Amino acid sequence: MSGRKETVLDLAKFVDKGVQVKLTGGRQVTGTLKGYDQLLNLVLDEAVEFLRDSDDPLKTTDQTRSLGLIVCRGTAVMLVSPTDGTDEIANPFIQSDGA
Repeated sequence: MSGRKETVLDLAKFVDKGVQVKLTGGRQVTGTLKGYDQLLNLVLDEAVEFLRDSDDPLKTTDQTRSLGLIVCRGTAVMLVSPTDGTDEIANPFIQSDGA
């Protein structure tokens, strides 16, 4: 082995494209991926954080807060996904009252 660590993810295809990042603790951020390293530290530009509901901290709201240029520490990154081609759908597991 060469001793060089490589990430499992190939983030090169997401550079200069919109990504959504979920972090430990429930924070969710979207922005343009500008850079990354082998430890999964991410640099996001024009980042926007989705604020959480004060009654239920596990839910995000439609309220956002602009963060600008940020660095997401790799140990806190849980999920990285492209923003293009993803849409929110209704939960198919919620049963209606008439059922």
